[in-house]
This record gives sequence, structure tokens and C-alpha cells, in this order.
Amino acid sequence: MALYFILNLASLSIPLAYSFEKKMRFIQWWKEVFLSILMVAIFFIVWDIIFTKNGVWGFNESYLVGLNIFGLPIEECLFFICIPYASIFINYAFQHFFPNISLSLKTSNVFTILLINLLVLIALTNYNKVYTFYNYIFLVALLLYSLLTKNKQLPIFYLTFLIILIPFFLVNGVLTGSFIEEPVVWYDNSENLGIRLGTIPIEDIGYAFTMLFGSIVLIEKFKKMNLFSNRKSMS
Repeated sequence: MALYFILNLASLSIPLAYSFEKKMRFIQWWKEVFLSILMVAIFFIVWDIIFTKNGVWGFNESYLVGLNIFGLPIEECLFFICIPYASIFINYAFQHFFPNISLSLKTSNVFTILLINLLVLIALTNYNKVYTFYNYIFLVALLLYSLLTKNKQLPIFYLTFLIILIPFFLVNGVLTGSFIEEPVVWYDNSENLGIRLGTIPIEDIGYAFTMLFGSIVLIEKFKKMNLFSNRKSMS
């Protein structure tokens, strides 16, 4: 049963179809979006390959089509394209339809500083748990960069991420064993905190935040660089 493959396509299909919506025209930015997603995906795929080889997590072949790339199921590689695109579409759709809703910069900065301190504390006290440690260190690096560069997307993303978490919990819930007999993706709990939200390791939330916001940072950079053409902002 190709459940993982189906989840990827289902997650991508509706956002991709609505990308051609005439008012928002999200599809006009497809070059910036896909280049950013691809660059972030390469980082996460390398990370994934290392962790898979070391047994930090693995995959249930019963739910895969059986094709592998560098030791990863093809579905896992597609995950880093399909899920980010769908999630990033939600982020920019929110900005398009609700342009005046955002955290204040002061609130965002205070929250970011508190979050950085919490994540550093958790990472350092769990340095022997590789998923927890590296996951939160990468997230701290991204948050520090965003704080120091006064990133204008971060106050908005804190809100849109809460919306993104709804489909995230559905898709990742299935992948980690909710509603099915066995998980599609299994984890070695000795390498994480062992705290689950349903069936989802709590570290997956930070993992998703880094992957998605990392792509958004690059998208905004490419837009400002006019890398492909001169077009008005989509936010």
C-alpha cells in the first residue's frame, strides 16, 4: 500500500490547484518558491540520510512503493517538496487575505528570545539525544538569524504556523501511526525526549518550523534580489 506516496500527493494537490487563483496568483512566484524549497530540502535530505543510517528513525516498507534514493524512500524525498509547498502556500494565502493580522515586532522579539533560551536549555540538557539536540540547535540558529536581521516574516509566521499545524497533525499523525496499524515512520525514542503529541514526537514541531520558515527566509531574499523578474510582493 503506497500510503506515504498518497499522503504527499494529497497534501500538494489542493494548494497547487489554488495557486492559480486569479486574485492571489501565488503561482507567479513558482521559481522563487521551488528554488527555496529545493535548497532547504537538500539540507534536510542529507540530515535524513545520516539519521536513517544511524537508526534515529526509519521507514515501514509496507506503506512504500519500494523506490529508494541514497537510502531514502522516494516518498521521503517528495515529503520535502510537497509538504513545504502546501504549508508555504497557507502562509502566503493568510497574508493575502488578512494583510493586517500579525504579532507586533516587540511581542515577536520577546517570544523569540524566550523560545531561544528554552530551546538552548533543552538542547544542552539533552545533548546525548541526537534528534533533540540537533533539531533544536538548528532551530535556534534560524531564530537567532531572524532576530538579528529583524526578519519581518517571523511575526506573521508565528501565527500562520498555528494554522499550518492543523494539517501537519493530520498528515504527520498518520505517518507516525495514528489511525493505522503500524507507523509509516518509526523513531528510536532513546534519541528524542520521548514526549509524544498523540503519536508525533514533540521534536517534529521544531523540525517543521525550521524547514518551513527556512524556505520562507530564502523566498523573501530571492524576491528582494529580483532573481528572476521584477514583480510586486505577494505578501
